[in-house]
Amino acid sequence: MARPTVADIRALKGQRQLTMLYVETPQETAAAAEAGIDMLSIIDPLWTPEMREAAGDCFVQVGLLYGQLVTSEDYLRAAHRAMQIGGDCVYCASSLTTIRQLAEDGIPVVSHVGLIPSKATWTGGFKAVGKTAASALDVWRHVQALEQVGAFGAELEVVPDRVAAEISRRTPLIMLGMGAGSGADAQYLFAEDVLGCTRGHKPRHAKTYRNFAAEYDRLQRDRVAAFGEFRRDVETGAYPAPEHVVPIKDDEFDAFLQGIE
Repeated sequence: MARPTVADIRALKGQRQLTMLYVETPQETAAAAEAGIDMLSIIDPLWTPEMREAAGDCFVQVGLLYGQLVTSEDYLRAAHRAMQIGGDCVYCASSLTTIRQLAEDGIPVVSHVGLIPSKATWTGGFKAVGKTAASALDVWRHVQALEQVGAFGAELEVVPDRVAAEISRRTPLIMLGMGAGSGADAQYLFAEDVLGCTRGHKPRHAKTYRNFAAEYDRLQRDRVAAFGEFRRDVETGAYPAPEHVVPIKDDEFDAFLQGIE
């Protein structure tokens, strides 16, 4: 199956739920591709040709970092660079003006509504958004504004499931749900949550499928033990052993000593 295009992703809206993972390493990326995950989110500093190759036929959203990029020109340059590496769309949480400029330049843009981590102070911090009618309508109006400036989709984070379902069915945008219930167009999780190695707060919507943290702890203990064994071998003379060194014939060594003397 060929890598899906924006048109393909749009055609799937309302047909089935898409799967999406935020990944950070080539190993996670390749595993997601092999597992048949539809979409990946990879932040710009980690987006490389190696990651594109690892992503296989996954549709990749490249995250342009709010705050590290500031002007519309910053975003345009970064977006074109991301697309040249093989990105399929970019994530941009900047202004509507910037999103419009990206879209007008032919770049598919995904933005963010609901709980927007980089702007959470405006909605009361890291908590659910849209639990009142007024707040839910604010989310809806934000989605409509993104439609007007030409966005392709939006991450829909931590809003009530019924609100998310109504918004998703009323907008042509692809709504990438994070803690927004089954009515969004995609279910989006972080690989670290799926693998049980979350650093810091674990969101309520996260689901853990494996306990990599315990495995990483075991590997660290083994790493320390191996390094300690190496140190002791050096101290006792057990390393290097004859198999670890390069031999020289006696006559050649004797000639070498004569040369030195």
